[in-house]
Amino acid sequence: MNIIKVAFLVIISCSIIKSKAMGNSISEKIYVNINGVSQGMFIKGNNMDNPILLFLHGGPGMPEYPLTEKYPVSIDEHFTVCWWEQRGASLSYSKSLNFNEITVDQLVLDAIEVTNYLRERFNKDKIYLIGHSWGSLIGLKTIKNAPELYHAYIGMAQISNQLLSEKIAYSYMLEQYKLNGNKKMIKKFEKHNILTLDYMPMKYVKFRDKPMHELGIGTMRDMKSVINGIFFPVMKFSEYTFSEKLKLWKAKSLLLKKTNLWETMIQCNLFDEIKTVEIPIYFLHGIYDYTVNYSLSKEYYQQITAPVKGFYTFEKSAHSPIFEEPDKFIKILTKDVLFGKNELSDKDIADVSTRKVVEP
Repeated sequence: MNIIKVAFLVIISCSIIKSKAMGNSISEKIYVNINGVSQGMFIKGNNMDNPILLFLHGGPGMPEYPLTEKYPVSIDEHFTVCWWEQRGASLSYSKSLNFNEITVDQLVLDAIEVTNYLRERFNKDKIYLIGHSWGSLIGLKTIKNAPELYHAYIGMAQISNQLLSEKIAYSYMLEQYKLNGNKKMIKKFEKHNILTLDYMPMKYVKFRDKPMHELGIGTMRDMKSVINGIFFPVMKFSEYTFSEKLKLWKAKSLLLKKTNLWETMIQCNLFDEIKTVEIPIYFLHGIYDYTVNYSLSKEYYQQITAPVKGFYTFEKSAHSPIFEEPDKFIKILTKDVLFGKNELSDKDIADVSTRKVVEP
């Protein structure tokens, strides 16, 4: 290749880079000081003029952005999305961290601080908030504490009474194995009987993971193995360094061992704690979800009062509708949530409000 051709390719390459840089998209992996602790987050979006969406991941300690390579969802085409990794989780873990300070109340304060960071940086008065599973406990408490910061809240696999949810799941799985005639699993479940307990032993939690996925009521309807469905996708994730991949699992384990986050989630009863909110809320739930029980979430939805609310059943999903039925997920956000409507919600329980909602 002669020097003229080389020069031409360099010019073209520089033009392409410049063109991308001049665009209004954003793709960042950054660290921000949140209430005195450096915390990591990914911010992704095709157009920074789009509404801002803060995603509160599950767990405790299980960031979900690393799963988007294997389970793509086009959410960044419609929102600028902040995939914040909560205090103590993955990018937000460090050896100097004080685990005694990692409480539900602190994570709510952190969520509010991340929200204010996003509002100031992108010059937005309000943003949207989504909480998945564990994140939905933080999310609902956040909008209860600071409703003025948010256009709307989306609860995916919304927690309400997790101890009761676990007992419902236990009874369902035991019944299924009795129907299947699986004496080995029946014996194991009877050994781990939780129905009379007022807490959730970690030994049972570790045990229940495998049967939940075998029965299609775990993370995803079609995910039969957490190793293949979650562990390997995280380890292949291109935007983590190898040490960050290892840190994710270490941090997740430490959050369970050194904090009371799990116990707080198990003991919470939002039926009693949060009965009314001041902004539109939307519950998105897989009908096969027993990790956070579908019927219990619907019951809680029927009780809670909000200016506008919608409940959306995902007929092909278990615990992760965003990854299992991404097209439906996006449609709900862009057609209903963005405009304060509930036209796509389940018609038998839709709460049609006459109160006007200001569009973003």
